[in-house]
Amino acid sequence: MSGSQSVSGSQTQQRVVIVGAGMAGVQTAVHLREQGWPGPVRLIGAEPHAPYDRPPLSKAVLLGTGEESEEPLFDIDFAGLDIELELGRTVTGLRAHERLLVTDAGPVHYDRLVVATGAEPVALPGSEGVPGVHLLRTLDDARRLRPVLAERGRVVVVGAGWIGAEFATAARERDCEVTVVEAAATPLPGALPAGVSEPMRAWYAQAGVELRTGVAVSGVERGAVLLSDGGRLAADAVLVGIGARPATGWLRDSGIELGPDGAVRADSRLRASVPGVYAVGDCASFPSARYGERLLVHHWDNALQGPRTVAANLLAEGHADGAADSVDHDPVPYFWSEQFGRFVQYAGHHGEGDELVWRGDPEGAAWSVCWLRGERLAALLAVGRPRDLAQGRKLIQQGAAVDPALVADAAVALKKAAR
Repeated sequence: MSGSQSVSGSQTQQRVVIVGAGMAGVQTAVHLREQGWPGPVRLIGAEPHAPYDRPPLSKAVLLGTGEESEEPLFDIDFAGLDIELELGRTVTGLRAHERLLVTDAGPVHYDRLVVATGAEPVALPGSEGVPGVHLLRTLDDARRLRPVLAERGRVVVVGAGWIGAEFATAARERDCEVTVVEAAATPLPGALPAGVSEPMRAWYAQAGVELRTGVAVSGVERGAVLLSDGGRLAADAVLVGIGARPATGWLRDSGIELGPDGAVRADSRLRASVPGVYAVGDCASFPSARYGERLLVHHWDNALQGPRTVAANLLAEGHADGAADSVDHDPVPYFWSEQFGRFVQYAGHHGEGDELVWRGDPEGAAWSVCWLRGERLAALLAVGRPRDLAQGRKLIQQGAAVDPALVADAAVALKKAAR
């Protein structure tokens, strides 16, 4: 579709309201205009800041380096695109039968609604209001943490996930004394099998970070973290990185179906269970035909890809041949992380029954892990091997059969493993 395509006259006055001004919400608004939506487009964000990109928060903004250190803003002319941008407004409920949003500044009516409220970090029980305890999700969070790192004090990170590792990396760059506490036996629990993440333990030690696994946090108090084994860690600051959940609490009792994970259960076209409502990004799960299961992807690339689908399907609704123009959302999930001097990338989705194949030595500087499902590549983790990632991602997208022996040979280009 393009902006020159004819549109239904009924769409001319149809108002699309997008809740959430992060990547998913912003890109939905932009794609609606680029694909030719003629009606009003209103983008509502809870934060007072102009819309910004989140990846720099754990890097440039946190450290105060680079062009994005202060304002990692999207380079988008909202007024020029005739997108009504409303910031600092919190949506608290939805009355779907009236097509009405409940907000802290009064009701908002819509004809089509896009839920793009993202995810919110999980707080450590009992930590609310304790001085020195931080989360890292917003621009304000990063700004509050920057002087903490500048003081070069003792930092305890709760959780050895992606955010925990990236924050620990930044804290060590500022010469902080850093301890990471993880309740599971290995880093990145839930994201990677123990056999894959265990080699990453050495990264912490090499960076001068103490990693303590297999011990839970029982509580926090001013200046200390209390451990389940009776230990006590002195802390000038605590960063909690124990996961995130879809920010969908405001949708309770709305009639929109939510999964047990709290995500909006969207269909393959990213439509919610209530007519006229779509959901996209970190707050929505979708059925993947490629993997045969429902996926909830909390990563930047999913928030970049989904809006194209939403915009195309909103446009298709107004055409008699809309079914032919509609688009399914089934991307190859992708994300990256920069930690302890390494560039880590992941593409695809793996399961317990997949065959794990190593490419290279995990003790070395660069290696990859592939997951095979039958004769096809299901997922790939690349550490310092971007070519593996790029070629593997294409093989997953194509559904190509591969030769396991060639996949395991790190000296052979991964693309040559295709049968």
